[in-house]
Amino acid sequence: MAFVKGAWRILVAIKDGLVLLFLLLFFGGLYAALSFSPKPGKAITSGALLLDLDGSIVEQPAEVSPMALLTGSGPEAKEYRLSDIVAALDAAKSDSKVKAVVLNLDGFQGGGQVAMARVGKALDAVRAAKKPVLAYSTLYSDDGYQLAAHASEVWSDPLGGVAILGRGGSNLYYKGLIDKLGVNTHVYRVGTYKSFVEPFIRTEQSPEAKQANQALADALWQNWQEDVAKARPKAKIAAYAANPLAAAQAVGGDMGKAALANGLVDRLGDESAFGDRVAQVAGDGSGDKAGDFATIDLAGYVKARKPANDGQIGVLTVAGDIVDGEAGPGSAAGDTISDLLLTALDEKNLKALVVRVDSPGGSVMASEKIRNAILQAKAAGLPVVVSMGNVAASGGYWVSTPGDVIFAEPDTITGSIGVFGIIPSFEGTLAKMGITTDGVRTTPLSGQPDVTGGTTPEFDQIMQLGVEDIYRRFVGLVAQSRHKTPEAIDAIAQGRVWDGGTAHQIGLVDRFGGLEDAIAEAARRAKIDPAKARTYYIEKQPDKFAQFIQSIADREQDNATAPRDMLARQAWTQRGWAIQAVSDVKALVMGAGVRADCLECRGYGAPKPRNAAEERGVLAMLAGLWR
Repeated sequence: MAFVKGAWRILVAIKDGLVLLFLLLFFGGLYAALSFSPKPGKAITSGALLLDLDGSIVEQPAEVSPMALLTGSGPEAKEYRLSDIVAALDAAKSDSKVKAVVLNLDGFQGGGQVAMARVGKALDAVRAAKKPVLAYSTLYSDDGYQLAAHASEVWSDPLGGVAILGRGGSNLYYKGLIDKLGVNTHVYRVGTYKSFVEPFIRTEQSPEAKQANQALADALWQNWQEDVAKARPKAKIAAYAANPLAAAQAVGGDMGKAALANGLVDRLGDESAFGDRVAQVAGDGSGDKAGDFATIDLAGYVKARKPANDGQIGVLTVAGDIVDGEAGPGSAAGDTISDLLLTALDEKNLKALVVRVDSPGGSVMASEKIRNAILQAKAAGLPVVVSMGNVAASGGYWVSTPGDVIFAEPDTITGSIGVFGIIPSFEGTLAKMGITTDGVRTTPLSGQPDVTGGTTPEFDQIMQLGVEDIYRRFVGLVAQSRHKTPEAIDAIAQGRVWDGGTAHQIGLVDRFGGLEDAIAEAARRAKIDPAKARTYYIEKQPDKFAQFIQSIADREQDNATAPRDMLARQAWTQRGWAIQAVSDVKALVMGAGVRADCLECRGYGAPKPRNAAEERGVLAMLAGLWR
């Protein structure tokens, strides 16, 4: 007994010690967060503006929550705001302290064709100002090489090279597994090309979806090649991409030499040799490390030149999956975005509104909430200009319909005007285990949707009628916005996805141009001199605690980089299939009931799904009866 009491005292002491340690850490962290203020950064001296892009370029970086930091569920790599990079490059071209711009793309994870073209245009302007742009990576892939092509010197490690994949790839199809498990998927949709539900009801793409997807991939691939060829005429990019085996065989499998022989890179050398070359044009670094050169930190450079966020042109960002409820930056949560806009309309002296869309869509309910908030701006007399980024499809197009004018890029993915809903039921799965269901009903909808016993014919018909009604509403919104008949819009809708060039031809967008063009147009419509127009970004401003958490996350991510050799890197780029499978299962079981979402968009630079609020919709609300 004495032994038991002694052991118990030891356990209690350990518990008390751990609690005390936790409290000390908690209050220490709280104090640090409350007293945290962003470092002003070192005084900017002359050197090379270093874009060490060890992550992805996005419209709106996600906010890392304390819980995500503790659980490791935050963004897997750093996220760089597109507008910050463009602003930095625009400032660098006339800044005498900036002797060169350096792109280190070793850990770069891309950001979509539209974003790459915009950064490439900014790099061209730096070169036009007679400043060198030097790029380095062990191995370049599509997005990275699209940036590097705009450099005056392109370097690769001798053990690296250039691996161009082109557009296209495979999606997962679950029909075979679903049948084996006995799951019954109830699909309600409108749109011949609305292929989001196909993975759950087919074992391969439908002929209609394959035709549309091939046309989209071909258009984007052609635009990519043209952008690279224009930026770097000496690169034999078409032949290299069309027959990489021949390029490899010609040099005995040495991909670095293959890239050099085909004009894709200018020099082969390790990072130290590249650094020595940069030092020749930008000056030596302060350290004694080989390859050290004088650098200007991108984050500090952006911070020092960031204008005050107090203009009269409101910029509302709708980036990521459109979901119901509330969520932080990087997710397009209906309640959050609409509240932010309505507050800005009430508190700020806005004269015009620009809606920047980079979303493959999502919940119809959330899309409509955002659209209604934008209509409040129009009702207040503000001109509304829409600017489309990489993707503005399905729900992303729904929220664009209030625009007086819509800007897009040739590589923008848009359209996908279609609607669907999907609910699984598991009566077959349960039957395989010897489990059956039975009960009583008072109406045809009693207990529906019954995921254990199956849905009734009446329920299925009502849901299909509801989806068809929402599709008619969607087509009507687009017809009103585009000044066309519903019949004309239906002919180009049906869930089909279009590249920006084709969308311009068929009238889904009005003009080609980026965010800057949209802001200038909004200023003109508000009778403000575009040269004097200042913006107010309508988004949640990070508090000190959020900045503190983000600073920790950034330090943690500094140690995580993508693989650098070709075999590992190519395998690493395909790792998304497992993530996609988990996301697809979640969408099947827990997603919003009625969705305007785009499957094809997710392989072409659409923002990655975020952790977001629970979605709600007609089907989801009914499903809530049995949860």
